[in-house]
Amino acid sequence: MTTRSPVIDLRQITKRFGNFTAVHSIDLSIGEGEFFTIVGPSGSGKTTVLRMLAGLESPTGGDILLRGQRINDVPANRRPTCMVFQSLALFPHRTVGQNIEFPLKIRDVAPEERRKRALQLMAQLRLPESYYGKNVTKCSGGERQRVALARALAYNPDILFFDEPLSAIDYKLRKTLEKELKDIHRETGKTFIYITHSLEEAMVMSDRIGVMRQGRLVQVGTPNEIYTAPNSKFVSEFIGDVNIVPVRLVNGNTLQSDELGAQFVAPPMPSGFAAGHLVVRPESLRIIERREDAENALRGKLYNEYALGSRIQYQVRVGEQVFIVERLRQQALGKQRDSDVLIGWNTADSILVGD
Repeated sequence: MTTRSPVIDLRQITKRFGNFTAVHSIDLSIGEGEFFTIVGPSGSGKTTVLRMLAGLESPTGGDILLRGQRINDVPANRRPTCMVFQSLALFPHRTVGQNIEFPLKIRDVAPEERRKRALQLMAQLRLPESYYGKNVTKCSGGERQRVALARALAYNPDILFFDEPLSAIDYKLRKTLEKELKDIHRETGKTFIYITHSLEEAMVMSDRIGVMRQGRLVQVGTPNEIYTAPNSKFVSEFIGDVNIVPVRLVNGNTLQSDELGAQFVAPPMPSGFAAGHLVVRPESLRIIERREDAENALRGKLYNEYALGSRIQYQVRVGEQVFIVERLRQQALGKQRDSDVLIGWNTADSILVGD
């Protein structure tokens, strides 16, 4: 639950298309000025939720409240919101300035005032003033993204919706725009509601993240909460690289892995836990010299390694399972593939989840 005063409340929101239920009874509160991201695989229902929030679809059941007022039947053009689409939907025959000014023009704002506001937004979004008269088709992909965002801000909406706007952009530019979007959110203080299938985007930009699966909101929390305390195997796998071991409770606080033929000390267990999955993030798994150097340990063989900039990931094969160990580059192992290695972790660096 957000500690900010709510701007949007979803109460038991459901959406059906014929016999198919795309969204199942979602409850969610989004705070004023929050950057809230909904993530999930294709078909999880995240875009359907966004379209209902924007007024492009009507809920089959439940209520959407805007600052306490029911808006289920309020059309999109009468809501204080604006959508930035994946396709951007810019006018190809118009200039950068004309695209940005469009919402002001339909509100009959005077030409000089429109130009002044467009130039202010261009400066805010790091678009050169000389681009004002440039045809938008002559702009790069990143520049068109900025034009689309400037046009959305020209509406002066309370809430901006983003439907995977960075999905078609190359990696380097996407990382730049992620940071810029977060900066713009901070500068404007507006509520951003963002849809993506990319964990990285969600983790970099969001105040909170909602994870969807098969039309249901399965977990909501800060990026740190979602990453360090996933509530299911699905969430733990969806939010980054992870080591997962199927286990069952055999007594007190001892876990048995039948696949590995090993036992581990259990971390705090969910109520009623009998069997499930032990989760250890790669950065919490260590290469150790002796079994006594960690509370839990496994012996395996170094299978492969991957350089990831400042980090190195090692794959260690234990039986049929491959574990991922992550270290800083300056802590590189210097071992040959197929070398015997001992991996370990402390109980406090692991969690137990169900399916």
